[in-house]
Amino acid sequence: MATLSPQDKTLFDAAEAVRARAYAPYSNFHVGAAILADDGNIYSGCNVENAAYPVGNCAEPSAIAAMLAGGGKRIEKIFVTGPGTTPVTPCGGCRQRIREFASETTPIICLGVEGEPLFTTLGELLPHSFGPEFLNRA
Repeated sequence: MATLSPQDKTLFDAAEAVRARAYAPYSNFHVGAAILADDGNIYSGCNVENAAYPVGNCAEPSAIAAMLAGGGKRIEKIFVTGPGTTPVTPCGGCRQRIREFASETTPIICLGVEGEPLFTTLGELLPHSFGPEFLNRA
């Protein structure tokens, strides 16, 4: 695995710890996400499936909910882990949810735990995005 900074390793450990608790009996695709928030704390979340697929939760919005509940307001960095060798990137809906609490330059690290990490930004994953500032135009 590529060398992770100490901060990245801490986020990876948090994402992996929560990924182990994911509820994915239908897909068996366990995902964990860990956010470094503006308050300096790390918040994590896992995917939670449901027999009615559209009402499940992805790991990233679960971590965002934990961040908000814990008092954080902005995502400084997010680490997403999942199975396999290919980096597990946030789905389109999660990219938009992340956008609500992050900037285009926010680092996102994605990892399939048997492969190499992908170091990217929100702007690279969601170019030309629509954000809250568009709704505040006079």
